[in-house]
Amino acid sequence: MNEADTRAEFIDPALRAAGWGVVEGSRILREYPITPGRIEGQGRRGKPLIADYVLVFRNYKLATMEAKSWEKALTEGVGQTKNYAGKLRVRFAYSSNGQGFYGVDMQTGAEGELARLPTPLELWDLTFASANAWRDRFAAVPFEDRGGYFQGRYYQDLAIERVLAAITAGLTRILLALATGTGKTFIAFQVAWKLFHSRWNLADWKKEGEPTRRPRILFLADRNILADQAYNAFSAFPEDALVRIAPADIRKKGRVCVFAEGRDQRRLPDPVSGEADRHDAR
Repeated sequence: MNEADTRAEFIDPALRAAGWGVVEGSRILREYPITPGRIEGQGRRGKPLIADYVLVFRNYKLATMEAKSWEKALTEGVGQTKNYAGKLRVRFAYSSNGQGFYGVDMQTGAEGELARLPTPLELWDLTFASANAWRDRFAAVPFEDRGGYFQGRYYQDLAIERVLAAITAGLTRILLALATGTGKTFIAFQVAWKLFHSRWNLADWKKEGEPTRRPRILFLADRNILADQAYNAFSAFPEDALVRIAPADIRKKGRVCVFAEGRDQRRLPDPVSGEADRHDAR
């Protein structure tokens, strides 16, 4: 029995039986591209890294899984799945030949054959031992992928998740150092998207209870052309949630005037309820 048949007849049903792709908020990403392959020159690339499965719950990647054909050893894919889990910085890695499942805890180093696959909630609780309200709020907001058209690279997703993890930990200063061409504007957009739609704001950040308003986020660029590009990159936000601050206006007025003269408030629609959310612009 080849790998494709093993996946279809044994591995996929076992995943469904454990609740993956069935439990609300859980997803199975099949043939998930991690890297397109090392650039070797002259237009050539090395072999791409593609995980057979990535298990997602509440918009967090929690585990990788490598599938092998029925006649191969259960541990045949362990090296590959550990490599993929290391790239994606997920805690759990699994390998299967359809006859069973072998699991690795990348954090503790524990590994061995499993009696059954963990459910999405079990894997979530193992990954995140302590509850955190802001982490749950961030997790409830999916990445903006333009209807599935655009998928962030694994290191971009990691950068976003590290920033959000630092915020949930209560850190007040966060610095990302990224090389040219690694998608800094995309990362900034996704962080802003999560903060905006989860209603994270400084006033409610460390208080109990639900947040009361959306944040005000300032994106700075050192050249007008870069600011214009960023403004366009943030176009997925509601039109009236974005304001391009022109340097000429600052020089003329000596201050940042975000809204039109005589208007000190604006109502923005809630993306979930559709209700208006009032922002004080002062």
